[in-house]
Amino acid sequence: MTTIADKPDYSLYSNAFGYLRQPLDFKPLQSDADVVILGLPFDMATTGRSGGRMGPGAIRQASVNLAWEEQRWPWDFKLSECLKMVDAGDLVYDCGDAADFTQRVEDFATAIISSGKAMLSFGGDHFVTLPLLRAHYKKHGKMALLHFDAHTDTYSQGSKYDHGTMFFHAPNEGIIDAAHSIQIGIRTEFDTSNHLFQVIDAATANDLSADDIVAQIKARVGDMPLYVTFDIDCLDPAYAPGTGTPVCGGLTSDKAMKIIRGLRGMNVVGMDVVEVAPAYDSAEITALAGATLGLEMLHVWASAHKK
Repeated sequence: MTTIADKPDYSLYSNAFGYLRQPLDFKPLQSDADVVILGLPFDMATTGRSGGRMGPGAIRQASVNLAWEEQRWPWDFKLSECLKMVDAGDLVYDCGDAADFTQRVEDFATAIISSGKAMLSFGGDHFVTLPLLRAHYKKHGKMALLHFDAHTDTYSQGSKYDHGTMFFHAPNEGIIDAAHSIQIGIRTEFDTSNHLFQVIDAATANDLSADDIVAQIKARVGDMPLYVTFDIDCLDPAYAPGTGTPVCGGLTSDKAMKIIRGLRGMNVVGMDVVEVAPAYDSAEITALAGATLGLEMLHVWASAHKK
């Protein structure tokens, strides 16, 4: 006779609310978590298609497909044995108020980071990275930036709240050191004569091996505190159709994951995945890519902080 104990644990696939089925904790400062997951449902800074505000929920839902793995291939340790994480849910802000959103992100992240916890944030459009960087700067000082994207986001034109201007403002504010920062996957126009970041454009990245790219990242960044931001449109639309500004000719999800894994041993202090817009994707492909990239980032962070 088959008993309940003999059956698979179907709870791994049901009632999933937090990222990787982690508990929702709306008071993360009071928790003993090592890493806090934060959703940032904001897309008022987009210049293309809106919908990124739905990204955090879609990523959480897709992450159920990853939650059953006890030890993720090809890592040599179990994430659950190396860190504790909680999902703080989505940031709440005054609807339609970009200034309020920006300040609340910075304040919330500052409190979390000051308590000694790390953060993995899910957007939302890419503007969300700017207030996150401001908060991380207060703890870690000037940082190097590893930026995966189809666009440089260093454009000086645009409004105060614009998902294409964050990395124009951040160096000017002294938050990131462009001389130690690198952008991967760029395949749209930018001013090469006055560009402060090293760029491995998408065509070049697709011709190089992941190991070659990682070597260039490590040479550029050195031992500086490193913030990793991944705009999902760095991936080719074949792998991530659900985004606001898709551009053909991007990286494969396989290459992107290999590059992220190669960051093992680097001083990663902050992480985000942005621009997942699930309405343009009929099969959760983009959300699954975002969820998986986040999981790889957590493994990189955990590998440096294993207890």
